[in-house]
Amino acid sequence: MATWIKQLAGQTAIYGVSSVVGRFLNYLLVPLYLHTFLPEEYGVVTEFYAYVVVLQIVLTYGMETGFFRFTKRHGDPASVLSTVFISIFTTSLFFVSFISLFSEQISSFLGYSNNSDYVVIFAFILGLDAVAAILFANLRVKNKAKKFAFFKLTNIFVNIFLNIFFLVLCPILIKHNFTFLNSIYKPEYGVGYIFVSNLLATIVVFLLLLTELKGIKLKFNFKLWKAILIYSLPLLLTGLTGAVNEMADKLFIKLWTVVPQSAVDANAYVLHELGIYGANAKLAVVMMMFVQAFRYAAEPFFFNFTNDSKHMLKIFADVMKYFVILAFLLFLFVMLNLDIFKYFLGKNYFEGLNVVLPLFLSRFLVGVFFVLSFWYKLNDVTAKAIFIFLSGVLVTIVLDYFLIPEVGYIGAAWTNFAAYFTMVLISFLWSRKYLQVKYEYFRILLYILIPLLFYFLSSLFTFKNIFVNLLLKNSFIFIYLLYVLKIEKIKLSNIKQLISKISKK
Repeated sequence: MATWIKQLAGQTAIYGVSSVVGRFLNYLLVPLYLHTFLPEEYGVVTEFYAYVVVLQIVLTYGMETGFFRFTKRHGDPASVLSTVFISIFTTSLFFVSFISLFSEQISSFLGYSNNSDYVVIFAFILGLDAVAAILFANLRVKNKAKKFAFFKLTNIFVNIFLNIFFLVLCPILIKHNFTFLNSIYKPEYGVGYIFVSNLLATIVVFLLLLTELKGIKLKFNFKLWKAILIYSLPLLLTGLTGAVNEMADKLFIKLWTVVPQSAVDANAYVLHELGIYGANAKLAVVMMMFVQAFRYAAEPFFFNFTNDSKHMLKIFADVMKYFVILAFLLFLFVMLNLDIFKYFLGKNYFEGLNVVLPLFLSRFLVGVFFVLSFWYKLNDVTAKAIFIFLSGVLVTIVLDYFLIPEVGYIGAAWTNFAAYFTMVLISFLWSRKYLQVKYEYFRILLYILIPLLFYFLSSLFTFKNIFVNLLLKNSFIFIYLLYVLKIEKIKLSNIKQLISKISKK
C-alpha cells in the first residue's frame, strides 16, 4: 500500500478521533434534546444553528484556506499566522460588538423578541469560533493532530457535561431541595441551555488554544494581508453560497411550508415541521463527520503536492476512489441499520425518516466536491468557483420554491441533493481544463451503484425477527467489502499493517 495512503489514512484517523468519535459523543445529546423538547421547540435549535453555518463562513472569509496556501508559499510562517490571526480577531470583535448592540432589533426580526439573549450568545460563539478556526488550522499545518484532537474533544466533553448538568441534573436536584440552583437554572429557559452550554465550552477551548500563540510576536503585515485577502475573498463568496445551500432548506421550510387549515397555531406547525426535518438530518451528520475528518487531513496534505505534479494527479485519482469506497461502506452501515439508528430520535420524529437517504447522499457529494475543488485552489483561480456555488444556490431556490409547498420537507431534502449534484458536475467538467486527473470512472461508478442497489434490495424484504432482518441486511456490507478487496487487490495483511500504524499514532 502506497506510503502516501498510509500517511493520509493515519492523519484522517487521528482527526477522526475529534471529528467522528468526538461528534458521535456530541451526537448522543440528540436523543436527550429530542426526548426533552417538543418538535416545535427543537425547531428553534434547528433554525439558529442554520444561521451559524452561514455566519461562520462570513467571519473567517476564506482566510483558513488562504492561511494554508501562504504558509507553504511565504518564507515566514509565523508572520502569516500573526497577520491572519489579527485580521480575524479584529473583524470578530467588531461583529460581536455590533450584534450585541442591536440584539433586540435582530431577535425581533427573527421572531424571538423575548429571547434577545439567544442572539448575543450566538454572536460570542461565532466570534470565538472564527478566531479558533485559525489556531486550529495552525495545528493542522504543523501536523499536531493529537493536540488538535485533544482540544476538539475537550470542547465536546465540556459541552456534553454542561448539557447534562442543565437539562438533566438541575431539574432532578431542584426537586430534591437543592434550592441554591434556582439562581442559575430556570426551567422556562428551555432550549436556551443548549446555547449556553455551547458558549461555555467554546470559551474553555478558546483559552486553551491561545497558548499556541506563545512565543509568536503578533505583528500585522499589511502587504501580506492584502495578498492573502485577494486569494481568500473568492473563497468567502464560494463558502457563503455553499453555506446558503446548507441552511437554505431550513429557512425555506419555515418560509414556504403550507400550513393546513386544521392547524391551531400556524407558527407552531411550521416549527414542528422544521424540528422533524432537523432531527432526521442528524442521521445524515454521520457522513458529514467522515467528510470533515477527511477534509482536516487532506487539505494541508494536498497543498504539499503543489510542486510535485508528477505524482499529484495520480494521488488525486486514488484519493477520490478510496474516498468513495469508504463513504459507501459508511452509507451501507447506517442505511441498512436505520431501524436501529432511528431510536436515537424518538417516536415523535419517525415520520421524517424519508429525508435521511437524500441528505446522506448530498453529504457524500460534499466530500466529492471537496476533492474536486483543488483544481481552482492549486491554480489560484478561486474566483471561478463562485459560478459553481451560485449554480447550486440557484437550483436550491428554484426547486425549494416549487417542491416545499407541494411535498413539504422531503422536497427540501431532495433539493439539497440536486444542488450538490449540480455543483459536482460543473466542477468536474471545468476541472479537466486545469487538472488532467485520470479517474477510474467505471470502477468508481460501480463502487457507488452497487451499495445503492444493495440498499434498495434490502428494502424489499422484511422479517418479523429483527435479528434475522439485520443479519441479512448487514451481509450486504460484507459482500461489498469483499468485492472491493478483490477488485483493488488489497490483502488483509496490508490492512492490518495500516491499522497498526494508525494505532501507534
